[in-house]
Amino acid sequence: MNAPMPLTALHATANDTDPLETAEWRDAFQALVATQGPERARFVLDELVRMAHAHRVGWQPQLNTPYVNTVAAQEQPAFPGDLAIEERLASIMRWNALAMVVRANQAYGELGGHIASYASAADLFETGFHHFFHAREGTGPGQHRGDLVFFQPHSAPGVYARAYLEGRLTERDLEHYRQEITGTAAGAQGLSSYPHPWLMPEFWQFPTGSMGIGPISSIYHARFMRYLTHRNLLDCQGRKVWGVFGDGEMDEPESMSALTLAARERLDNLVWVVNCNLQRLDGPVRGNGRIVDELERLFSGAGWNVVKLLWGSDWDGLFARDLTGTLVRTLGGTVDGQMQTFAAKDGRYNRDHFFHQSPELERLAQGMTDEQIDRLKRGGHDLVKIHAAYAAAAAHRGRPTVILAHTKKGYGMGTAGQGKMTTHSQKKLGDSDLIEFRNRFNLPVSDAQTKALAFYKPAEDSPEMQYLRARREALGGSLPRRDTACDAVPVPALQQYAQFALAADGKEMSTTMAFVRMLGTLLKDGQLGPRIVPIVADEARTFGMANLFKQVGIYSSVGQQYAPEDIGSVLSYREALDGQILEEGISEAGAIASWTAAATSYSVHGLAMLPFYIYYSMFGFQRVGDAIWAAADQRARGFLLGATSGRTTLGGEGLQHQDGSSHLVAATIPNCKAYDPAYAGELAVILDAGMREMLVEQQDVFYYVTLMNENYAQPDLPEGAAEGVLRGCYLLDSCSRLLDKRESPISPEKQVALLGSGAILTEVVKAAALLAEEGIAATVVSVTSWSELARDGRACEAMEGKGGGTPWLAQVLAGTHGPVIAATDYVRAVPETVRAYLPEGRRLHTLGTDGFGRSDTRAALRAFFHVDAQAIAQRARAALLARAS
Repeated sequence: MNAPMPLTALHATANDTDPLETAEWRDAFQALVATQGPERARFVLDELVRMAHAHRVGWQPQLNTPYVNTVAAQEQPAFPGDLAIEERLASIMRWNALAMVVRANQAYGELGGHIASYASAADLFETGFHHFFHAREGTGPGQHRGDLVFFQPHSAPGVYARAYLEGRLTERDLEHYRQEITGTAAGAQGLSSYPHPWLMPEFWQFPTGSMGIGPISSIYHARFMRYLTHRNLLDCQGRKVWGVFGDGEMDEPESMSALTLAARERLDNLVWVVNCNLQRLDGPVRGNGRIVDELERLFSGAGWNVVKLLWGSDWDGLFARDLTGTLVRTLGGTVDGQMQTFAAKDGRYNRDHFFHQSPELERLAQGMTDEQIDRLKRGGHDLVKIHAAYAAAAAHRGRPTVILAHTKKGYGMGTAGQGKMTTHSQKKLGDSDLIEFRNRFNLPVSDAQTKALAFYKPAEDSPEMQYLRARREALGGSLPRRDTACDAVPVPALQQYAQFALAADGKEMSTTMAFVRMLGTLLKDGQLGPRIVPIVADEARTFGMANLFKQVGIYSSVGQQYAPEDIGSVLSYREALDGQILEEGISEAGAIASWTAAATSYSVHGLAMLPFYIYYSMFGFQRVGDAIWAAADQRARGFLLGATSGRTTLGGEGLQHQDGSSHLVAATIPNCKAYDPAYAGELAVILDAGMREMLVEQQDVFYYVTLMNENYAQPDLPEGAAEGVLRGCYLLDSCSRLLDKRESPISPEKQVALLGSGAILTEVVKAAALLAEEGIAATVVSVTSWSELARDGRACEAMEGKGGGTPWLAQVLAGTHGPVIAATDYVRAVPETVRAYLPEGRRLHTLGTDGFGRSDTRAALRAFFHVDAQAIAQRARAALLARAS
């Protein structure tokens, strides 16, 4: 409703024991509002609430407001555009999006695609495009750096349809929707099914195809913009983060998990538009309830500003004549399952089953034809109402805003799909359905063109095209658009921050401690230091990072308003407005979202940042692997550091904390380089190479590096080993020298090659010593990356017959003899990935920690999993015996 509601619409009187007194209270409150305004009325209500709490009355205000529009008709700003042209443009977008999907499925029948989602969201998108979504103008002073827009993934065809009118996509491109391979072969741009920056790197900014990832990512991007501003790295004021998401998507835990953070951080640069078309893939979102009411309670309780956008302008007159409040009560009492039925039926059905529920409703509908009733718009399809809601959201200060927009799924698809249970999967329409759609939106295409699904584009000098261009020019240009231009960031020389690791001289330390020491030094670098974003999920002290609290501080949007308990300690907790560390609490999903925001800052903001997110390795790919995959899709650049990694280094924790598979999963992501270094020197080379690759060369890669919390002697990095470290393996000099100590050469029948990585390399070295005492020469190879070795091997295979080279692993093992024993702290499937790339005639024997983790000491765990020195030596003996026989 858009006018003040009758009191009878707002109050139930069934339990009123003194109606006369109640009426006096109402009259007094109405007089207060009328004479002193809403601000004074809110103050008095707050005072009454405080009194109720003081007297333990046990009353809480309802979090639901009446089922009407939040922005009243008299409060609507004047619509700033040409309504008729915008409606025509929205209709054209709908048609081209529909034609794109139906054509693809008529031709192939297996490509999928979605019509109904965009049909419901088209007006929500177009209002944003015409009036609110600002593109990046540039990076100079005074130029708008652009809003961030997260698009509902199933509505991608509509975004392509707009890009077609703007001249960014051709008709040939549209003909290859969801045909990326054949499209490229045909000289067209194949269009990805959903927003995928990896596949369309100049078009899409944010991947949203995995439900729930878009919502949480938008929150942390909005917070990261505040972080950049507060640290005086980039002024992000005046920029908004917009997200258009589905009401069914709100079921995903990631969608809801960070709502309180957005409110706590007062992220008024964040606006969500939840497209409440009331339907999931198979049926109603809340058939027996009202999802708008549920979401209003959730968002209000979390501290968000809620704007309900429920009814279009055609309802204004009905609400104004609803003097008894019957219409408001009836709408508020209609569950979504029934509302979906109303959406699927025509005007006659709605007259008979909605307006005939009471004499009051019948009188409201008098004089309306069935067609007029059928055309009563829900708020999410009324451009004037949408603009009013968006304007209210954009102007709101102090809290994030959610707009709950009521729409019809499959809007305009008529009997073929509007509001039907099957509409999400509707991909084909008959000729009569197409004609009905054409007529519904008054599209200027003939019957023959309609049946042929011809794309429609107005003439370049038409009012529609001129208007379209003018509106986007006023807002900085086309969206979505992904820009990657940013300045390279110099990286200090390796020796400046890692000399202690390169020449460790046998000092005992863990690789985690080596990393923290290197990070602390890098943070002091004048050019690189400010660009580093350390991220932890409430584990900084676990990883020995507490010394960084005072050095760079923990970011807080309000600074530190308390004296910490450990204020006298050299490692005391310090929060600051310009703090550099992002400590995300016990939320791996939140921490990876922060990492993604920082890792994509080069493209989102034109400012390269370097995030280091350190966490228990088990809580990475296994717990938030989908979010890591989405970050890869977004071409993230940064470091993920899986600490306390492997099955056996985190001795006492057991099943839930011991990681045996992260390197297996990391290997599946093409732009992720995964390393499992054993020594601090190896780690230093990897960090240096990664920083140069990402910040200087500006390559779209990210690194996953596992770290251990086990202290052991760290050798100097052998001269010339850097290439092997980065390519995946190298010979350890200290072990190959075992061959030189004997007076007579050892026959090949008494030689083996031992491969080890990470935590188990020290066990491999011990096994080599055990075998040497028995006269068996074991050459030890330090494997820093099984996945890089496997990728190198596959690349060589792909070049067979074309002058391809020898796999790096085969080159390293070329001077060795005998069976190859590979041992790792991960499942055996990890070392198995290199089996095909050994020198010809060599056999690989793999050892790994298959199964679940256990709680015990490191020694007991390694013996249990048969990856300790004794087990490795025994496997080598057995392999030699088998070979001899």
